[in-house]
Amino acid sequence: MKAKQLFELTNEELEAKLKDLKSELFNLRFKHATNQLTNPMVLVNCKKDIARVNTILRQRELNISVEPVKAKSAGRAKKAK
Repeated sequence: MKAKQLFELTNEELEAKLKDLKSELFNLRFKHATNQLTNPMVLVNCKKDIARVNTILRQRELNISVEPVKAKSAGRAKKAK
């Protein structure tokens, strides 16, 4: 998943995404241990996605980046027309 897509999510959505990614990583590690994983790069990509989500959550915690406001983005679309 691209970082730009993650920045557009709210904190609650990011926490849910993090939970999903961690469960996916567990399943991938299990498949890798039983030699059922065909592409081991999937493990690396999943770990990177987890790191991206954790980074964005930490940035918001430190007020380095802010949580997006959905209402303002809708207003911008109207002004652009």
